[in-house]
Amino acid sequence: MRQVVISKAGSPDMLRVVDVPLPEPDPGSVRIKSAAIGVNFADLVGRLGLYPDSPKIPYVPGYEVAGTIDAVGSGVDASRLGEPVIALTRFNGYSEALCIPADQAIPRPAKMPVEQAGGFLVSYLTAYASLVVMAGIKPHDRVLIHAAAGGVGLAAVDLCRVYGATIYGTASPAKHDFLRARGVQFPIDYRHQDFEKEVARLSDGRGVQIALDPIGGRSWTKSYRALSPTGRLVINGVTSLTPRARRSLRALLRMALTTPWLRFTPVRLANDNKGVVGVNLGHLWDETALLREWVTQLLAWYDTGRIDIHVDRTFPLAEAAAAHRYLHERRNTGKVVLIP
Repeated sequence: MRQVVISKAGSPDMLRVVDVPLPEPDPGSVRIKSAAIGVNFADLVGRLGLYPDSPKIPYVPGYEVAGTIDAVGSGVDASRLGEPVIALTRFNGYSEALCIPADQAIPRPAKMPVEQAGGFLVSYLTAYASLVVMAGIKPHDRVLIHAAAGGVGLAAVDLCRVYGATIYGTASPAKHDFLRARGVQFPIDYRHQDFEKEVARLSDGRGVQIALDPIGGRSWTKSYRALSPTGRLVINGVTSLTPRARRSLRALLRMALTTPWLRFTPVRLANDNKGVVGVNLGHLWDETALLREWVTQLLAWYDTGRIDIHVDRTFPLAEAAAAHRYLHERRNTGKVVLIP
């Protein structure tokens, strides 16, 4: 079978297609024949050698797949053979087949196209953890979503619509009409407008109750200032580390110098009546019961049409490097998916 391997840290050209033996499932595990594989910013950060949780290079990236169970290990009900599933993967996702614990393979709804299924779990679980679990979103909350046209951003937009929140979303101007159609009341041009000032202007100085900020550095400080009293800043990524397809020492230095290391102190938070929380889905992999509970709710909303997974573009698995460039250039609106 084929896999895509990060051969060494660097540009997308460091992604190599290799042939390896088909894996066999261990006891309690299943093998999934992949049909769609989600591409996420964490994959890019890992390829640049900047993701601290990644295995030692060389390794196979990839956090989510959709496919069919085509082999089961001992102790797994053989009736699961042929079952369409979705799954989070602890790396190794960029593969034509992979093995995971059986309880982490979640049945895929019959009405969910496989391309949507491949790009569903990471974005929507991150958005759910950020908005519902950590930030405690309520009806009529004002929510600032950075990178609103990205995979996690659009998932957050969907969940804000479910809760009846007012949405302020940063994106390049070419994506604003799309965001309005998805329910973003106030698109903000992050390239030419100061989002902090725009939030103040558009909210009549009240600020937002929730800010989702996957950017990092100075953006975290500005998002914090954009909060109203009792507001919550959710840190769920550091996309400023990937300004281009190659590792940038300048970006690393800028990130280090502009991160508000001393701003979010306990005394400051108490005096400001604000909160700062974080979400790292990669550190929840073993919380199987918790994640399945969240997925159950998300699939219920999907079944009733309240959320709509938007896949921007698919690439063949062998063209994973092109998919990475597409994300680096911020060309995507929604998810990018690899098709084996």
